[in-house]
Amino acid sequence: MSTVLDLPLDGLGTIDLAELTDRAGLLTRVDRKYVLPRSELGEVLADLDPGVRVLDIDGVRSSAYESVYFDTPELTSFLMAAHPRRRRFKIRTRTYVDSAQSYLEVKTRGGRGVTVKDRLPYGIDDRDTLTSEGRRYTDTVLDEAEIRGAEGQELVPTLTTRYLRTTLFVPESSSRATIDTGLSWTAVPTGTGPLRLDRPHLAIVETKSGSRASAVDRILWAHGHRPASISKYGTGMAALRTDLPGNKWAPVLRRYFR
Repeated sequence: MSTVLDLPLDGLGTIDLAELTDRAGLLTRVDRKYVLPRSELGEVLADLDPGVRVLDIDGVRSSAYESVYFDTPELTSFLMAAHPRRRRFKIRTRTYVDSAQSYLEVKTRGGRGVTVKDRLPYGIDDRDTLTSEGRRYTDTVLDEAEIRGAEGQELVPTLTTRYLRTTLFVPESSSRATIDTGLSWTAVPTGTGPLRLDRPHLAIVETKSGSRASAVDRILWAHGHRPASISKYGTGMAALRTDLPGNKWAPVLRRYFR
């Protein structure tokens, strides 16, 4: 279900999905993530340039997302991030709940720290499973990226995240920024720790640009917010399962998740 967020964005123009994809697809990009209290989000957004535009899909400016993450039984993908490996991968299905569209996404990070996302249209009823077609696609992407760790191993669902997302287009740098609220994580039962974590008082802002920081980054910096080491998958797993290593995300876990 979509919810109109109480964010000061009414004065901004809109952009549709086709134009956003054309002007700021950014499948190869540098991501910077920020965690801040929801109560401080309004003053940050109030400083946006009037030329910034908000993604609007059929009159909806904030949309419900669901992501199901897949990993090996030994949690290879998680451990590559927790003990950070320069070359690593992440596999998930991404469902746009309002439009009932799903994609299988494979995110890889190479030696230069650049994130590349490949994706394949996916059946919504299969979003919590990895079909044979999905597995072939995943293996092909990882093989072409020369990233090892998943070959010959089963890939199973380990974590589901849900949130509301508002997307901004920043013309000055042809970049994007996303604002995620209503954050929720649910882990597959393991017998250790809680299975669900809700953080309605938090917001995660992510800027997606080239190597140079965007105007949204500079506004966040001016308000005292700095990029944080956070991953919805890695941090969520570490928060829900205390048997897993979480040193990489320790400051965020201490301040916002525990």
